Amino acid sequence: MKTLYDGKTKTVLLDEENNVTHLLFKDSATGENGVFDPGSNSVGGSVEGKGKTGLAVSKYFFELMEKNGIPTHYLGCDLDKGLMVVRNLTVPKLEFVLRYFTAGSMCRRFDLEPGIVFDPPYSEVTLKSDAQGDPLITERLCIMKGMLKEGQFDEALGILVKVGEVLKKELAAMNLTLIDFKIEVGYDESGKMYVADEITPDIWRVKDENGNIPNQIDCAKMILDKLR
Repeated sequence: MKTLYDGKTKTVLLDEENNVTHLLFKDSATGENGVFDPGSNSVGGSVEGKGKTGLAVSKYFFELMEKNGIPTHYLGCDLDKGLMVVRNLTVPKLEFVLRYFTAGSMCRRFDLEPGIVFDPPYSEVTLKSDAQGDPLITERLCIMKGMLKEGQFDEALGILVKVGEVLKKELAAMNLTLIDFKIEVGYDESGKMYVADEITPDIWRVKDENGNIPNQIDCAKMILDKLR
């Protein structure tokens, strides 16, 4: 298969003969100085089996979103090969973020204490650019740059809120409190929008019953154990 894009934790592949797109979930994890962190812009190391664990978790949550009427790019997967079959979409390099509590970069950027409640949840959109530090971006700039069409910015934010409602409820049933998360959104030739990329601990922060925030490696293992 042809490599279309090689990211930090996944590789986008195209089966040119059948025009089918796949995501290969890799064992690499984001973080810095040996500490894993889903909010980091660099690869902090590799953990054997992480990719297949992440794929299994993502499969569960994508299927859950579909059951709740939220369209996703997920079409199926091969867990043994670590491959997800996805719709052919245009996926702009944007991340749609929803925060229930202050944490991570939000605290650093605005000099806030972690753990402050957002009511209602606080949404942000960032340009997915490691070199630029994932800066905040507005609807107007997204349209100027040709990344989104009129109306898609607000539509994506609406999808973000719906994903949050489902994700927050499901994680609460696992005794986990959702702190924040981010998604990517893509659209097809007709302009219909879908949740893209993945839904795993690589895109969220949670805290457990004791107030601890597990890293994405431990969180994925914990959730997979609950799903078995």
